[in-house]
Amino acid sequence: MAECVFCAIVAGTVPAFKVIDVPEGVGFLDTRPVFKGHVLVVPRQHVVTLPDLPPSDLPGYFGLVQRIAAAVPPALGSQGTFVAINNVVSQSVAHLHTHVVPRTKGDGLRGFFWPRTKYASDEEAADYAAKIASELG
Repeated sequence: MAECVFCAIVAGTVPAFKVIDVPEGVGFLDTRPVFKGHVLVVPRQHVVTLPDLPPSDLPGYFGLVQRIAAAVPPALGSQGTFVAINNVVSQSVAHLHTHVVPRTKGDGLRGFFWPRTKYASDEEAADYAAKIASELG
């Protein structure tokens, strides 16, 4: 298996345009940004998806994501940010990473995720909710 490029960025063996490097994680510019200033935030340890991140690391990691999301608008003159995580599907690097993308009204980003759908009925929606709630315990 090839070395994880995000682990190499964290280790400093692969160059990146880092915006922050702290114990909670590392933030660096995406090399293929949605918009300029698109930051990827990764935990220092190698975990593949959000469910793999130890619960004890959640406050520090998401605190870092929050700090970056707060810093991007004043730094870049954007009105806000789009924050997202892919777990497996559309995850181009198998290392947990959170996207923090600068957004401004009218920036042209549409249909970024998926087509919308509707539940056939309230009963169908309740069934989906119950299945997820059951899995959560």
